[in-house]
Amino acid sequence: MRTAYSVESVRAAERELMARLPEGALMARAAAGLAAVCAELLARRRGRVYGARVVLLVGPGDNGGDALYAGARLARRGAGVTAVPMDPERMHPGGLAALRAAGGRVGERVPERADLVVDGLLGIGGRGGLRPAAAALAEAIPAGAVVVAVDLPSGVDADTGEVAGPAVTAGVTVTFGAYKPGLLTDPGASRAGAVRLVDIGLDLPGSAVAMQALQHADVARLLPVPSASSDKYRRGVVGVVAGSEQYPGAAVLAVAGALRGGAGAVRYVGPAAEAVLARFPEVLVGRGRVQSWVVGPGLGAGRAEEVERALADAEVPVLLDADGLRGLDGAVVRRRRAATLLTPHAGEAAALLGVAREEVEAGRLGAVRELAGRYGATALLKGSTTLVASAAGGPVRVNPTGTPWLATAGSGDVLSGLAGALLAAGLPALDAASAAAYLHGLAGRFAAAGAPTTAQEVAAALPAAWRSVVSPPAPAAGAGAPER
Repeated sequence: MRTAYSVESVRAAERELMARLPEGALMARAAAGLAAVCAELLARRRGRVYGARVVLLVGPGDNGGDALYAGARLARRGAGVTAVPMDPERMHPGGLAALRAAGGRVGERVPERADLVVDGLLGIGGRGGLRPAAAALAEAIPAGAVVVAVDLPSGVDADTGEVAGPAVTAGVTVTFGAYKPGLLTDPGASRAGAVRLVDIGLDLPGSAVAMQALQHADVARLLPVPSASSDKYRRGVVGVVAGSEQYPGAAVLAVAGALRGGAGAVRYVGPAAEAVLARFPEVLVGRGRVQSWVVGPGLGAGRAEEVERALADAEVPVLLDADGLRGLDGAVVRRRRAATLLTPHAGEAAALLGVAREEVEAGRLGAVRELAGRYGATALLKGSTTLVASAAGGPVRVNPTGTPWLATAGSGDVLSGLAGALLAAGLPALDAASAAAYLHGLAGRFAAAGAPTTAQEVAAALPAAWRSVVSPPAPAAGAGAPER
C-alpha cells in the first residue's frame, strides 16, 4: 500500500532524524537521490550525462539547497549546470559553494535551451501558488526540457493538491521520505508527472497516515472468494433500483457491474425490466431479500420515494448514485445503522455541499472529507483521481488505476453495480468502494487499451481485471516485480 503523510508529520519526522545525524546529512541524502534520478533521465534522453544542459530554478529554502547540491553532482559528471535564483541574496550558501566548486555557474535568467530543468523554487510548506518572481522563472522554462520537481511541483499545496495560482508542471517529481497527499490527488497530481520516492530514513508512524493508495495485493486481500459451501445467497444478493423509460441502459449497466462484481444474484426493481432481462436472463425481477441496495443510476425525476424506501431499510447497506443523490436528506442518512455509500461526480458533490462545481474540482480532498462528515456516510468522489473517505475519519483513499477513456456515458453505472456487489458480499463500505474503484479503473484500461471504449466493454473487462489482481503474472526471469 502506498501511503502519504501531511506536511506536519513529515516535518516532525525530519526534525527527529536531523537531531541524530551530522549537520547537512539529510540534505545530502535528498540531493543524492535527486541527482540519481536526473542522471537516469538524462541518460535515457541523450545517452549520457556528460555535455547535458541542466538548469536549476533555485528558491530560498531547503528545496533550493537540494537542487544546488544535486546540480553539483551533475556538474561533476560533466553536465553544464546553470542555477537561476529567485532571490540571489537568499540562495543556500553550502549548496551554492558546492555548485561553484563543481564547475556550475549562476545565471540571471533562464537559458533558452535546456535538456533538463530542476524545479527547486518552493518546498512542501509553500501555499497559494507561485509569487510573481517565481512564476516568471517557471514561465521561462524552455520548451522540450524535462522538468524535475524537488519534493513537489512549486505552487502545489502538499497537503491538499490544490493549485491556487501559477504552478510548475513537472514530468517527474522526486519526493523525499514519504508521499504527500498533494502528489496523489488532482489537481496537484496532474502537475506532478511520474512520482519517484527517495528514502531518506524518516520514521513515520502508521497512525499519521493521511492518504492511502491501494495496490494489487491490498485489493486481492479484500475481494471475496466463494467457498465450497457457498450458494447465491451467501455470495450476496444485490438489489438494483435504477433505470427509467428514458434511461433503460443505466439499469442494464448497473446490473452488469453487479453480476461481474461477484454477486450471487441480482434483484432488479424498476421500469426497465424488459431491457435488463433481454441482456441478463438470470436477473430476478421484483423486491425480495437482499444484502445491499444500489439506487439511482438513470432513475429520473419523481421517484424520490424509492430512494426513501431503500434508506428506510436500516439493516441493509445502500449505495446512492446519480438521481439517488438528488435532494438527499443528511439527517436521514446519519440515522441509518447500516452503511451508506455515496458515489457522486464533482457536479453532484457540489449540489450535495451547496457549492459551485469549480470549488469541488479545485479542492477535491476537502470536498470528499466534507461529504463523508456532513452525511455520516462513506463518500466516493469520482473524477480524474477518485477519492474515498469514511465518516469515521482516518486516511482518505485515492484510486491509482484508471484511464481518461473511462469518462464515457454509463461508466459510473457499472461502478455502482460493482461496488454494490462488494457491499453485498460483506465488505465494509470503505473497502467496497476502494476495491470497486480499483477494479473499475483496471477494467477501463483493459477495455480501452489506448483507444475509445464503452461502458459495456468496461463491464465485460471486469473479470479480466479481477483475475489480474488475484493472480498477477509472474515477472520475467531477471526482472523485478511489476509496478502497480
